[in-house]
Amino acid sequence: MSEMKSMLVNTVERLLQDLCPPETVNGAEKGEWPAKLWDALEDAGLPRAWLSEEAGGSGVGVGDVLAVLRAAGRFAAPVPLAETLLAGWLLEAAGLRIPDGPLSVAPVTVEDRIAFRRTANGWQLSGTARHVPWGAAAGYLAVVARAGNKTRVALVESSRCRITQGKNLAGEPRDTVNFDGVTVLAGNAAEAPAGISQAALWQRGALTRVALMTGAIEKAMDLSLRYANDRVQFGKPIGKFQAVQQQLALMSGEVAAALVATDASGQAADRARGLGETACAKTRVGEAAGVVAALAHQIHAAIGVTYEHTLHHSTRRLWSWREEFGAEADWAGYLGHWIARLGPDGLWPAMTSPAGIPVKA
Repeated sequence: MSEMKSMLVNTVERLLQDLCPPETVNGAEKGEWPAKLWDALEDAGLPRAWLSEEAGGSGVGVGDVLAVLRAAGRFAAPVPLAETLLAGWLLEAAGLRIPDGPLSVAPVTVEDRIAFRRTANGWQLSGTARHVPWGAAAGYLAVVARAGNKTRVALVESSRCRITQGKNLAGEPRDTVNFDGVTVLAGNAAEAPAGISQAALWQRGALTRVALMTGAIEKAMDLSLRYANDRVQFGKPIGKFQAVQQQLALMSGEVAAALVATDASGQAADRARGLGETACAKTRVGEAAGVVAALAHQIHAAIGVTYEHTLHHSTRRLWSWREEFGAEADWAGYLGHWIARLGPDGLWPAMTSPAGIPVKA
């Protein structure tokens, strides 16, 4: 681990240890904004870590930020840290100002489309984005939309949009944002540079979910191991029984696979490649999420499905995050499509090339 990555992870873990107890997570699910936690994250500069130093950020790589998000996933941090990082990345790439406070992005599902139309003073938007994370809580949205045959990025005040609030299975805000008739000044919209598109947002959003899920998988494993050592049945800890040991061993293998997939996808993204690695990681970590969540609840038995136990903070997020920015089936199908186009002579080089899997958006 690099010195910068170690410093970032240590910082976020200390903050979350102090300011993100289970009561904070439960309170956020009831609609309470964790102001102290968010303010502390902002004071530490973590929501701007992806930005260059010139833009007030840390200028760290994708792999470093994924390590931070892994920690956030372990603590089930109920704040739009990933979304603010994504929004900052989009806005800086487009040369737009980056506001303080929580931000989000749109659209986040591949089927949704937002459109721009030129007006006298700027641009008018149209379209609806579903499942926008923290759409109502964010002060601004970084929006990727089409204007004719070009892609543009806009900074949009969320208060100007019609927002229908919703939640995912974990109780996190996932809102429907209607942009019809919303206008933005010319200075708050810009043509997207090369490499910035709705597909690029979808890919980098998938990377954030990979990291968050990996953290939640680690947490579920830790809770299961602790419970197996503490829970006594028939005169000995249940972790001494072969059946439970086998379940823990299977979980451990899934944790290891998730860690490798996350690290590999981050390294590939830092090499300005990584679409294939992202597809592999989102597919593999999503599969691990399903296996680990099921085994964790088997080991915990009845206590694991109570609201008082914290296991559900991890497992409900795993079930939710695996569907966001593309489920396993979406990314597996995408990867299979491009690998098939390589033909039989291209399959082995694609699997073994140190440069990454040669697929394109």
